[in-house]
Amino acid sequence: MDEVGQLSLVRQMDIVFKELDDELAGLSSGTVFVQIRNNVVGKFGIRHNPIAGKGGTFGAVEPGLSVDHRADFRRMALDTLNHKRSWTHGEIAFDFAIRQGTILVDATLESNYNMANLMIRYNKPTYRAAKSE
Repeated sequence: MDEVGQLSLVRQMDIVFKELDDELAGLSSGTVFVQIRNNVVGKFGIRHNPIAGKGGTFGAVEPGLSVDHRADFRRMALDTLNHKRSWTHGEIAFDFAIRQGTILVDATLESNYNMANLMIRYNKPTYRAAKSE
């Protein structure tokens, strides 16, 4: 198999959702997070919403995402990549919940930059000359 870095980000995201499929089948809400470094997926997973307990017991377990919900979720996650612009490091978080039988997904894209890396680029003679003008 190819190295992960040789796969497109869309293909990597598809693999993420295939890996999380069984876990999503048991959840009705939560947050899927995907960390990206150099356009390569690194750490990913699900932050489960709190399980509420009262009087020493937990409530009934809600049914998780159906096959159709999971397919819709995966499709929306892949479509979210169309909104990613130029950044190579960051995180995408997908908050999801089932409301009235429909899956709702809110995606948050977060870009990350490192000043140490930028200083290397901006310390080159070309940038120093432009800065002094």
